[in-house]
Amino acid sequence: MYVSRSSDEVGGIGGTTRASVPHVQEVPPSNNFEHVVGQSAALHRVLRQVETVATTDATVLVLGETGTGKELMARAIHDLSNRRDRPFVKVNCAAIPSGLLESELFGHERGAFTGAIGQKLGRFEVANGGTLFLDEIGDIPLELQAKLLRVLQEQEFERLGSSRTIKVDVRVVAATNRDLLGMVHEHRFRDDLYYRLNVFPIHLPPLRERPEDIPALVRYFVDRFAQRMRRRIEVIPDEALETMQRWAWPGNVRELANLIERAMILSPGPRLEIPVAELEHTGSRAGRWNGTATLVQLEREPILRVLEEANWLIAGPRGAAARLGMKRTTLQSLIKRLEITRPVRSLYAVS
Repeated sequence: MYVSRSSDEVGGIGGTTRASVPHVQEVPPSNNFEHVVGQSAALHRVLRQVETVATTDATVLVLGETGTGKELMARAIHDLSNRRDRPFVKVNCAAIPSGLLESELFGHERGAFTGAIGQKLGRFEVANGGTLFLDEIGDIPLELQAKLLRVLQEQEFERLGSSRTIKVDVRVVAATNRDLLGMVHEHRFRDDLYYRLNVFPIHLPPLRERPEDIPALVRYFVDRFAQRMRRRIEVIPDEALETMQRWAWPGNVRELANLIERAMILSPGPRLEIPVAELEHTGSRAGRWNGTATLVQLEREPILRVLEEANWLIAGPRGAAARLGMKRTTLQSLIKRLEITRPVRSLYAVS
C-alpha cells in the first residue's frame, strides 16, 4: 500500500518532528502518482516500472506481501493508461466461493444453474474497454484456469448456460502474495496461465526494505486520521520514528496504518503518543529485522501470536484478521499458505 498526501518535512526540534504544515509534496519519479508517498530507491524503481507498462495493453502481474499495496498499483496502472476513462473493475478471487467464481467472472444466463433467476453480466463484460484487476489470482481453482487462459489469449468467452461467444477488450492486472511459480511446480497452477500472466511482473518491496519511507508514511496517516477524528497533532517524537524504522512490519503499510490510528486514539494532546512499547515487546522475535529471518518466519510468527491472542477467532471485530488489519479471506489464505495449524492445547482452551 503506497499513499501520498502533502506532509511537513520540517526536521526535529528538541527530539521531535513537527507535522502540521500541509503543503510540502513528496515527489515520486513523476507527478502522476497522487496516491504514492516515499523517496526510497526501491519505491522509485516500482513507479518507473508502472509508468513504463501503463501506456501499453500488456498483462501485468503484481507480486508482493500482504499490505504492500498491490491494488493501489493496479489502480495507478489503469489511471496512467489510455483506458483511464473506462471502468476499473476488481475481483478478489479468494473472497468468492469457487463454485460462484466462474459466474462472477463470465456471467450466466437465466436457468444456467439452480438459483440463476435472471441473466447476469460477468466482470469481464463490465470491464469491457477498461481494466480488470484480479486480486489473489493464486486462489483461482485449477478447473477454472483454462477458461481464464482462453479469455486472456482470445479476448472472448461464453456466459454460463450460453453458447454465444462474447468478444471483449479488457486489460488484465493480476496480483498475488503467493509463489505462483512454486505452485506451477506443484501442479496447483497451470504453467501456460502463469506465463500468460507474467508478461510484465512488478515486485512490490515490503516496508522493511524501505525504512526511509516510514517517517513520510507516518505523517500521511497522522494527517488522514487527524481529519477524521478532528484532532490536531503537531509533534511526532523522533525516537518513536527511529523505533518504527527498526521494526520489520510483517503486515507492511497496513500494519503501520493501524498502529498510527491506535496512536491517534491514545493522543489527547498535540503530541503523538505512539505505542512503541508494543513493538519493543514483540520485536525480540517477530518484529526486529536483522536480515537473517526468513520471509516465512516473518509472516508466520506474528500471525501465530495474534491468533493466540484472539483465541484463534479469525473473523469479527475482535478476530485476528481485524487485529492484523487485513481481510478475513486474506488471513485464511495466509494460514493455508504458511501451513499454520491450531495447537492441540488451544483446541480445548477456555475463553
